[in-house]
Amino acid sequence: MGKSIMQTDRACYFCGRVTGLEKHHVFAGTANKKISETYGLWVWLCRNCHTGKNGAQYDKENNLKLKQDAQMAFQKYYGRKVWMQIIRKNYLGEWEDKQNEQGQR
Repeated sequence: MGKSIMQTDRACYFCGRVTGLEKHHVFAGTANKKISETYGLWVWLCRNCHTGKNGAQYDKENNLKLKQDAQMAFQKYYGRKVWMQIIRKNYLGEWEDKQNEQGQR
């Protein structure tokens, strides 16, 4: 198992719980899971935050938050160009555009 580039502690990414943890690949599916594993795009989640009613597996907002956090972490290591070559989707959208504008002022 490769290291996560998104977190260093073995604790639930959302609530901080340290027991009953499950590994959550930010990008699922056979091919995408391999990408998540290869590049460390995964986090620890407790069962509730993983597969509960508001868990990342089913809640669109929590799922998007993980994808945005994954993109930010990935881009620190490999850059935006490589992200777009591999993932082919920008999850940061308007937030990233605003950050870029502020940085250019």
